[in-house]
Amino acid sequence: MVEKRRYNTALRAEQARLTRAKILDTAAALFVEQGYPGTTLAQVAAATGVSVQTVYNLVGGKPDVLKAAYDVVLAGDDEPVPIQQRPTARASMAATDPRTSLMLYAKLGRELSERILPLVVVLMGQAATGDPDLVAFAEKIEGERAIGTRNVVAHIDHHFGLRPGLDVDTAADILWALTAPDVTDRLVQRRGWGWDRFEQWLGETMADALLGPAPAPTATPATLG
Repeated sequence: MVEKRRYNTALRAEQARLTRAKILDTAAALFVEQGYPGTTLAQVAAATGVSVQTVYNLVGGKPDVLKAAYDVVLAGDDEPVPIQQRPTARASMAATDPRTSLMLYAKLGRELSERILPLVVVLMGQAATGDPDLVAFAEKIEGERAIGTRNVVAHIDHHFGLRPGLDVDTAADILWALTAPDVTDRLVQRRGWGWDRFEQWLGETMADALLGPAPAPTATPATLG
């Protein structure tokens, strides 16, 4: 009997997890399509095939749904691995050359942006209307980005050193600005760069800004005839 109760409890927990993931996937799609102000929890519930109370029980109110949907899309999983533990992030921190570290950081930014950019562009744009939920959301994710970019700068400074005359605070602000979703959207989408070109540009620009221009390649002596 005890084993049966455990089985039923585990089954209910798994069903709740799957339903929650479906709610968040649906909410993210509706936010992109209709915007945050134009999407109601009733619409999210109806499109998911559950009741509004189920949305409240498994996720929370509309601001909770917004943040949870963002987190899931950003991670690409309803049980996300922290960003700093992802393979590209770990490779960036383990690199023995600062430029390689920053190029890998640009790759990580691309991996995340390819998933989250459509949602973020809509939400950040609508935050300018003054919607309190969106203003709070924008402040939160921008604050999270600032912490992340400062951690990267601190790593580069500690292990390799920044270019002469550049302090950690300024370097962190530079990285925070270069990795802004608006910059990514402008170049990848509006100017049509595509992801490969953007990733290369971002890595090189971050490295030049924090470390100074890359050394010129050593000339190879011409072969004597």
